[in-house]
Amino acid sequence: MQVIELVIDEESDEVGVQAISVVNSPAVEVDWIALNKQVMLKASDEKKRILTGVALIPSKQIYRYDEQMGEYYIFFSKETIEKASQLFLKESNQKNATYEHAYDFDGGIVVESWLVSDPKMDKAKHYGFNVPKGTWMISMKIENDKVWNDVLDEKVKGFSIEGFFADKLQMNKLSEEEILVQKIKDIINEENT
Repeated sequence: MQVIELVIDEESDEVGVQAISVVNSPAVEVDWIALNKQVMLKASDEKKRILTGVALIPSKQIYRYDEQMGEYYIFFSKETIEKASQLFLKESNQKNATYEHAYDFDGGIVVESWLVSDPKMDKAKHYGFNVPKGTWMISMKIENDKVWNDVLDEKVKGFSIEGFFADKLQMNKLSEEEILVQKIKDIINEENT
């Protein structure tokens, strides 16, 4: 099965993570700390309504299927995850929250974002996550009563990103085409001089 690395195309106007979705089945296959109510309420105080979980894991192959390509996997490098996490904050997307990627909801705010630098000593480990270096962790405050009740009822269990990324293979092909076009231009210029 094809494995595709997704990257940030810095030439594009729309780039990076635009929103964080609360979902029942996160693509990164890691639920937030709501694995059971005891852990969730201990780590994300019910009064504060804060959830902590994984946004992206470096090199984690994520299964995808669409009509055009069929079955394939995507993944993100540590470098792309770092850029994406920074752009998310730089573009002030902290309040962009969706439910199951289906609709936006008010009252979902990313209040904390960090990259795991030392898996053995990181705060993620304290919360019970066993994730590699470079993992993007977030904490989201849920002020929406309906969404919070769905969290308590375990209808949603983790985070999933929404955004715009480029296919590294296609970007490399474009670069090769651009190089070829430049070579042709150079040959034409040489012939004209």
